[in-house]
Amino acid sequence: MEQVFSYIIGLGAAVMMPILFTILGVCIGIKFGKALKSGLLVGVGFVGLSVVTALLTSSLGDPLKRVTEIYGLSLQIFDMGWPAAASVAYNTSVGAFIIPVCLGINIIMLLTKTTKTVNIDLWNYWHFAFIGAVVYFASDNIWWGFFAAIICYIITLVMADLTCKQFQSYYEKMDGISIPQPFCQGFVPFALLINKALDKIPGFDKLNIDAEGMKRKFGIMGDPLFLGVIVGCAIGALACKNSHELVDSIPAILGLGIKMGAVMELIPRITSLFIEGLRPISDATRELIARKFKNSASLNIGMSPALVIGHPTTLVVSLLLIPVTLFLSVVLPGNQFLPLASLAGMFYLFPAVLPITKGNVLKTFIVGLVSLIVGLYFVTDLAPYFTQAAQDVFARTGDAAVKIPDGFNGGALDFASSLFSWIIFHAIYHFKFIGPAALVAITLGMAIYNRTRILKESGHTDKQQINH
Repeated sequence: MEQVFSYIIGLGAAVMMPILFTILGVCIGIKFGKALKSGLLVGVGFVGLSVVTALLTSSLGDPLKRVTEIYGLSLQIFDMGWPAAASVAYNTSVGAFIIPVCLGINIIMLLTKTTKTVNIDLWNYWHFAFIGAVVYFASDNIWWGFFAAIICYIITLVMADLTCKQFQSYYEKMDGISIPQPFCQGFVPFALLINKALDKIPGFDKLNIDAEGMKRKFGIMGDPLFLGVIVGCAIGALACKNSHELVDSIPAILGLGIKMGAVMELIPRITSLFIEGLRPISDATRELIARKFKNSASLNIGMSPALVIGHPTTLVVSLLLIPVTLFLSVVLPGNQFLPLASLAGMFYLFPAVLPITKGNVLKTFIVGLVSLIVGLYFVTDLAPYFTQAAQDVFARTGDAAVKIPDGFNGGALDFASSLFSWIIFHAIYHFKFIGPAALVAITLGMAIYNRTRILKESGHTDKQQINH
């Protein structure tokens, strides 16, 4: 079974997603041609994102390595990026069964009215498999691995329900959509606490500038495209040892600036393909399930956060945080992780944060800054366990994506920096039965609270329908 899933995952999201969504579309009653086009558009969207994010990491890779050499920076955790994390996740017994197990949990929660999210974001199930795989290798117990994955899945579904109204009201054309991705939802607690704290600062509300406001106030200087060029040129300049090398490298510096500007401009255009491809699937799925659950409140379709990472505030804040995070990773005491390959994952930190900060660039930047500082320490802390899992997978599969250079531990910002992964891992690994019992109590409490809320909303909706 592991070999079968490894082969399927090896196809990549660009191939797997069109196949899955075409089959799903036909199964829910969409004509084959329309389902195929939807699936292909999703696949094209993944290809586009892969190309753009590869442009980001490949363009920044050499300049950032030169910066680390020039300034004598030496950190012991090698950034493997999300491909390695996904490979570790799916090349295990936990990953081999994670999709059917989680779909089964989703159905049970729908039947018990403890969620109203139907999570069809199948590719990102690797996040649940990842925490399960790390717990599995650390504890040498497959059942603890499945337990960790299921706990994370239930919490994420509840969080998707709790944040869906704000999400749908903030983003355009997102009616009936929720984001059940644990990496995104893991930053919601930070956003809620920091946003509330900032609101208590006298006069802070006057600093309410969103990305569009930046354009109006600063003109071209506030445009994500222009900011991309500036930050790219700045990083290119820092990679020069002296003024002579700086002058000789002007063409390369300008080229890096243009490439960073291209990333900022292309991502929003690519995400529109996701919306176009997923919309028919989303609408048909919601209608079908609503017919099967007639007495429930309207259900939401769980989709990839890639739908909204092209938002201007996400682009601006992500771009500003890249050099800041690199600087902090070097100066923070105790941190051993320098993010390079993971920089492309920066955009996925904000989809569930923006509805809380209302797109305020300064608030969002502060939330991102605090989250990433904590995240760097999370990655450092989990690196030995990530390395253990990656080494085992490489020994069995020979997958180059999980090969860690000699003398280093491995890490990845994607999900290894998440609050969910860190808490779940340590609760199970260090506290044995007390930790898992606490996780069960918290998860059950969240599910019961969510059920109460759903039933209340459903009753309110029924009364409205009767009145009309």
